[in-house]
Amino acid sequence: MIKVRIPTPLRPLTKGQGEVEAQAKSIADMIETLNGSYPGIKDRLCDETGELRRFVNMYVNEEDIRFLKGKETSLKDGDEVSIVPAIAGG
Repeated sequence: MIKVRIPTPLRPLTKGQGEVEAQAKSIADMIETLNGSYPGIKDRLCDETGELRRFVNMYVNEEDIRFLKGKETSLKDGDEVSIVPAIAGG
């Protein structure tokens, strides 16, 4: 099982849970699995082409997936994925 940390803005989709578990082999697979359990979460994470939205950052065991293989980053049992919305302002 993969542990997924859910940011506060997405918690209404996970019934208020800040952490959920998923069975997945990659980030893309995890997004699909989460969307099956929590409909609508994929739309918040991905754009209409299926790519991660610009303001969504994901980390696997604290490593930014942009520096790994993006959505094709492999996952294994025990991994922790953090979904972190970018904060903008100035």
